[in-house]
This record gives sequence, structure tokens and C-alpha cells, in this order.
Amino acid sequence: MRDPLVTVWPPVTEAMHFLKGLARAEDQLLEWLRDGLLRIAELRRDDLPRIKELMRKYRDLPMDFADAALVRVAERERIRSIFTLDRRDFGIYRPHGLNRFEIVP
Repeated sequence: MRDPLVTVWPPVTEAMHFLKGLARAEDQLLEWLRDGLLRIAELRRDDLPRIKELMRKYRDLPMDFADAALVRVAERERIRSIFTLDRRDFGIYRPHGLNRFEIVP
């Protein structure tokens, strides 16, 4: 991947939960953050109404806070490519102004 990886804190928290007990993987994620290979975008107060709207719109999936935060930041930052293992949900989400995500891998 050539583009920088950008996320927000909620998915990092989820990832650390899933990696619990896998010390090497936890360390690698923390090193990516430390080294700037994975950049944390700011989640702002004015993003919250849109996050709430997204969670309501996709409640049948359901869309969790981490996914809604990622979609909102992608909309705000005009990021169309998403690196995720959740192809099903991110294939359904329609970010405002971006039509649909390009899912990687």
C-alpha cells in the first residue's frame, strides 16, 4: 500500500481487544502508531451528529461506533479506500459524497 493508513481511536481499541493475548501483534500495532505508519485522525465533537445519523441508518447491520467513526472521518477527509476485513458491511455503507468505498484488500 502506498497511501498512508488513517484511522480513529475506536477501531484501535477494538483491534487491541481482538489481539488480546497476542503480544507480538499488540506490539506491532503500537509500533505502527508510534512510527506514524498508522495515523490517528481527530474525531471531533461536530462529527458526532453524523456518527449518530449513520448508526441509525445502518442499525439493521448493526453499525457500531467504530465503523460509524471511520465512515464519518472518511467522508470529512475525502478518503475513498478502506482497509478492512469487514467487506460485507463496508460494501453496504454509502459515505456521503464518495458513493461507495474501494475496499482493500
